[in-house]
Amino acid sequence: MKTLSRRALAGLALVGLAAGYSTQASAGCNYTPGETAASWLQGASIGKGSSNSGRSFSSIVGLWHVIFTAKNSPPVPDDVVIDDAVVTWHADGTEIMNSGKPPITSSFCMGTYEQKGSTYNLKHVALSWDPTGTQFVGQAIIRESVRLNHGGNGYSGTFTIDQYALDGTTVLAHVQGTVAGTRITVD
Repeated sequence: MKTLSRRALAGLALVGLAAGYSTQASAGCNYTPGETAASWLQGASIGKGSSNSGRSFSSIVGLWHVIFTAKNSPPVPDDVVIDDAVVTWHADGTEIMNSGKPPITSSFCMGTYEQKGSTYNLKHVALSWDPTGTQFVGQAIIRESVRLNHGGNGYSGTFTIDQYALDGTTVLAHVQGTVAGTRITVD
């Protein structure tokens, strides 16, 4: 019964998002059932990466302004911004994201990555809470596959987000799309 209720909530949240916003929304690090589209926008537009003064970077390590955009994820319309975040990729193969989500719903989440050739593959684990921040929903697994651009000041690729129920196997929601990052420097 709880599984059916959680699935229904996940479906309603995605339908509500699709119906309410055709151009922009911000889901953030995790999924929260019952979240309104207006609350998804809270914290969006964190800012653009700063000028890099022509410097080149050969690694993904550093601080990034990252945008997640939905593609082929019905009922979420294409081109809906799912998150507008600040991300740090560390040299030890770990990553941390400060999502555009309201902090009460758990806006920080962490991941691990590996480089294979010119591609960086990330598995990111978020802990999802309800809109009040008092009921744990379950883990959300975000996967990214990205490549640095020439000069290393930006990256682009694809992402998926799977929100799991408390049992760790039931998928409550799935979103996929494109991800783009702009390096933030001290300039």
